[in-house]
Formats: sequence, C-alpha cells, structure tokens
Amino acid sequence: MEDFVIVKKHINLLKYVDKLQKKNSEFLSFYPTQVFERESENGRIYLSLLNNEPCGYVYIGAFKRDVKVHQVCIDYDLRRRHYGMFLIDTIEKDCLDNNSFAISLRCGFDLLANDFWKNLNYKCINIVDGGIRRNRKINIWRKQIQPELFEDIHIDPAVGKTSSKIWRKNKKTGLITSFHRGKSLKEYRALVTENKIE
Repeated sequence: MEDFVIVKKHINLLKYVDKLQKKNSEFLSFYPTQVFERESENGRIYLSLLNNEPCGYVYIGAFKRDVKVHQVCIDYDLRRRHYGMFLIDTIEKDCLDNNSFAISLRCGFDLLANDFWKNLNYKCINIVDGGIRRNRKINIWRKQIQPELFEDIHIDPAVGKTSSKIWRKNKKTGLITSFHRGKSLKEYRALVTENKIE
C-alpha cells in the first residue's frame, strides 16, 4: 500500500512548490518564492507526500468566513488517482475546524480542473474575465461547507479554449501591452469581443 500523507512542514516544501508552479505555469497564477516562504510559515501550504516524496500541494488564504484556495497542483503523473481529492478533503476539514463557512477559488474555463471541482460538489457562482494574454474566462467555484442564511445561486461554468494569437499580434504592433489597466483594458476587450481585431 502506498504511504500518502499531508504535511505543512517539509525540508523540500519551498523548492518543490516553486518547481511545480513553474512546470505548470500555463495553468496556475504566478506567485513569487517570497509569498510561498511567508505562507509556509503561516501554515497555509499543504504538501502531499507519496512514499515520503512530494507529489502535490495546496496554497490557501487565511481562515476567514470564506477561505480562498489560491493554488492546487498535483504532479502530472499522479493526477486522476484521488490525491487532489484527499488534499481538498483535508482543507475542508481544517476550514470547518476554524469555523469557516465556505471555500472558493478561481479556475480558467479551459482547464480540466473544472471537472475536478464539479465532482467535489463545488458550484460555479460567477464568471469573470481573465488576463488579456490568454483571453481566458475564469470560473469562480464555491462550496458551502456550513449552512449559511442563503444558498449560493449556481450557474453553468464557462467552457472554451484560450488563444494568445490576438495578444501576440497586437503586442508587436504596440496596440496592447502587459500593463494595460482600467479603461484601456476594457476598450481592448471590447475590440476583441467584437472581432474587430484579427
């Protein structure tokens, strides 16, 4: 039988988390090493070990009424073997122990992870725009782990594919940069949506 455990302290925690984040950079939000150092000290990174070797992690926010899951990543070769489910189950139990009421997270609409969250009884409650490079929609998933006054209103999650073709083309022309914010970002999104830029 495989020896699977979840820990918050490990000699290779920071090195492993940083390596796995970089390896999966197309699927995860980026956090600098300093964030992982700080959050490891705060006990907010859960590392899974399989036969005493790191195989995945979860990075969460503070235990508040609604706990945010910032990152979840399992080694590619070990996916679909329930290790992610065990990690999230541990998070949910700790959230209950800390009197949290819900857990929420963001997930790109093109990722297989959406099925993972749906299978764990998380519900899509909103869809927002992601970054301009991938032109990706972001599904907001939430699970009420304790009764609240109102039940969440659920919607169907967005599905689709990302493409950075428009972004790359218009970055070369100077029409868009990585630093577009506010009104100029909204104007660029409107152009892309209306298919005025090809």
